[in-house]
Amino acid sequence: MRVGAFVLAAQFPGQGQGEALHRAVRTAEVAEEAGLDSVWLAEHHFVPYGVCPSAVTLAGLLLGRTRRLRVGTAVSVLPSTHPVALGEQAALLHLASGGRFTLGVGRGGPWVDLEVFGGGLESYEKHFPESLDLLRRWLTQARVGAAGERYAFREVAVVPRPSEALDGDGPGPEVIVACTSPSSVRMAARRGLPMLLGMHCGDENKAEMVALWRSTALAAGHSPEHVAAAGHVSAGVCQIADSTADARETLLKSMPGWLRLGLDAYVTVDGRVRAMRDPLAYTELLCDLHPVGTPQLAADRLAATAARTGITRFALLAEGSGDLAATEENVRRLGVEVLPRLGRDLPARALAQQSRSSGDWLSS
Repeated sequence: MRVGAFVLAAQFPGQGQGEALHRAVRTAEVAEEAGLDSVWLAEHHFVPYGVCPSAVTLAGLLLGRTRRLRVGTAVSVLPSTHPVALGEQAALLHLASGGRFTLGVGRGGPWVDLEVFGGGLESYEKHFPESLDLLRRWLTQARVGAAGERYAFREVAVVPRPSEALDGDGPGPEVIVACTSPSSVRMAARRGLPMLLGMHCGDENKAEMVALWRSTALAAGHSPEHVAAAGHVSAGVCQIADSTADARETLLKSMPGWLRLGLDAYVTVDGRVRAMRDPLAYTELLCDLHPVGTPQLAADRLAATAARTGITRFALLAEGSGDLAATEENVRRLGVEVLPRLGRDLPARALAQQSRSSGDWLSS
């Protein structure tokens, strides 16, 4: 099981943006010290929900600050950038870091970003598959041209080529796709690309998405071995305390204010009305779904998710307290007190315990 930190660089009420970014950097540094596998960096524009506007830029900094940790974007918003520009950055980070970079991409939302960066609504609603395919060709071929509806240019050389790594380990950076709907699951599956699944999803929902991905990937001609080895990533929230009540209280005191401030700041590009989640109810949901509680409860919930869904990679938001010292302690406890409890037999044991306690929890 590979457990990493999900870093939003969230700006909590009363905080400055530099404070949020400093906490993001420290989260990654402490994650490496605590033995976590990875950090995953979110990207947002014009909102305090997250103040990192370029996940690849922050990834470059953190790859330079660390030596072992994998660093991924979760995600780089493809409609807001040119896929070739993003491909060049990904190749550079892959080569310079010795293969420690993972490129996560997603559609984002129908936000004003599309107006500011010039992509327009069609880049979000229609052209994501074209952009994704161009990006993948850039990361796997020596020369690339385009003759699509959105991108058309003469063939040019790919420099630097991801396959030019000195250690010769693999063709290029791993690419994953954020999936939130059956259509996005099928799109990723046809290309054989693993999924990043969001914090709002419970185990049953994620299990259904993994099952759809597997059946679609097999139907598209991907081998059973490739399908079985797909490294999907489950995003969640983590808060470790000596009691579950204390862990929940920490998040219920801090996260609703941040969510209210951050979600209210979103502006749609075309004026459409978007129903935002109730901040308190959403925080309660996250506490119910994810490893929020004692170290043993956290380990059991991670193991149960792995057993139920087949997902063994996790990106866990550890900055939900909004406090730097508390975030550092939370990350350390995740590494020191939770990871050792994730033994090989734990997923099956946790799943059996969950099944006994919830009756038809597995009947779907």
